[in-house]
Amino acid sequence: MESKERIMEEFRRKGFRATPQRIVIAQIVLKSKDHPTAEQIYQAVKKKYPTLSPATVYQTLHLLTEIGLLQELGFSDRVSRYDPNASPHINIICRNCGKIQDYQAESIKGLWSQIIMELGFKPIGQRLDIYRHCDQCQANMHNNQVL
Repeated sequence: MESKERIMEEFRRKGFRATPQRIVIAQIVLKSKDHPTAEQIYQAVKKKYPTLSPATVYQTLHLLTEIGLLQELGFSDRVSRYDPNASPHINIICRNCGKIQDYQAESIKGLWSQIIMELGFKPIGQRLDIYRHCDQCQANMHNNQVL
């Protein structure tokens, strides 16, 4: 999890104010392991800041993405999710329920370095998704076929 001081430093380094609301939003999303939606983050922040608007959450998530602390995972058929792991990795996504798991393959680091060298520039972002049916959805589909 990113420390409050590190978050404040990143905001200021990029020329943005580190308000208490922004810091709490950042802490919630950056400690998350389940790629939350903006609504899930809003519900969590609202417990501490009941008057906070959803717009503040959306703006802060956009800002965190812009400064490189998180990655927005947009989907054509689902609401965007937010990934606190901005380093090269694989997102394993269930096509049925939308659950996302990170897979940190050692081979990705070497491959990513090779890709950057071949491109001749450092990309500002990357995303590698692999789709499957998670174990729970697969079991549910199997149980429904058996009936």
